[in-house]
Amino acid sequence: MADAPRMPDECGVPDIQDYLHPVLKKNYGNWKWHDRPRPGVLHHVAHSGDEIWTVRAGTQRQMDLYTIRKLMDIADQFAEGYVRFTIRSNIEFMLSEESKVQPLIDKLQAEGFPIGGTGNSVSMISHTQGWLHCDIPGTDASGAVKALMDELYHEFTHEEMPNRVRMTTSCCQINCGGQGDIAINIQHTKPPKIDHTQVANICERPAVVARCPVAAIRPALVNGKPSLEVDERKCICCGACFPPCPPMQINDPEHSKLAIWVGGKNSNARSKPTFHKLVAAGLPNNPPRWPEVAEVVKNILKVYKEDARDWERLGEWAERIGWARFFEKTGLPFTKYHIDNWRGSRNNLNASAHIRF
Repeated sequence: MADAPRMPDECGVPDIQDYLHPVLKKNYGNWKWHDRPRPGVLHHVAHSGDEIWTVRAGTQRQMDLYTIRKLMDIADQFAEGYVRFTIRSNIEFMLSEESKVQPLIDKLQAEGFPIGGTGNSVSMISHTQGWLHCDIPGTDASGAVKALMDELYHEFTHEEMPNRVRMTTSCCQINCGGQGDIAINIQHTKPPKIDHTQVANICERPAVVARCPVAAIRPALVNGKPSLEVDERKCICCGACFPPCPPMQINDPEHSKLAIWVGGKNSNARSKPTFHKLVAAGLPNNPPRWPEVAEVVKNILKVYKEDARDWERLGEWAERIGWARFFEKTGLPFTKYHIDNWRGSRNNLNASAHIRF
């Protein structure tokens, strides 16, 4: 008789100590210094004299079982069986012997996993789930990331930028992709189209009304049936109404466009954290390679690489030269859509993420 399935253990995040490399566990919080022997390789030395090398390789966020097994086989055969994934979907292999570093690098590169993403490079783009797992996407974030990282391969494997570049993508305007030096987000430009024949059968109308961040949705009777209506003067086309009510279709093959934002930063190093700012909008959602988006991103990175001072993040460079000069240098047009004048913009303009002590 087969064993009963294991019940889930609702204990929260597992203890990291159970998964640490023995050298990391032994010297936890007791490191003396570290350096980077080459792009994609970190070297840490503890006060005890122990050393450990970390090899970072780029991977896709959404993996098939074959790829996961391949990476684990590499860890067993060429590393020491310990791996971890970073928040940007890179994989890191920990090694206690320097002699194992180059054979591991050779194997990873032979299998198509680039080595890099450390220091002043363009690291792997963090992204949202896209069509595979989310109920609201207007595009496929993972596909756009794959296409763009193919174009930025050199910048991932080399540390040639003025400072690190962190990029994000989000497949809807609600933007769970977060802040980034460069962020690529989908924007719906038209209010939802409502199928009034389905609303009463599918949607819990009070929940949909409550979901709207700008109170643009209200109950209505259409052809004698309970439904919903949208005040288009208030609607910001965010798409939050679609998940609880699929008959409110917001995605549109013509009017859902990609936008690029610049200057977001989460760290407190050298300058306070900042929100990113819109620099390009109305770019076509053009799978499978999104060439228009890649052209704009590569142009921004090229100008930043040539013009910024050492250690300036992309947003710090733009603030120093002024946003007017940023648009001039990058050749991007400045339009009325770059002015934050929607109904809730006062909250944005007054907000700051800076931590004050």
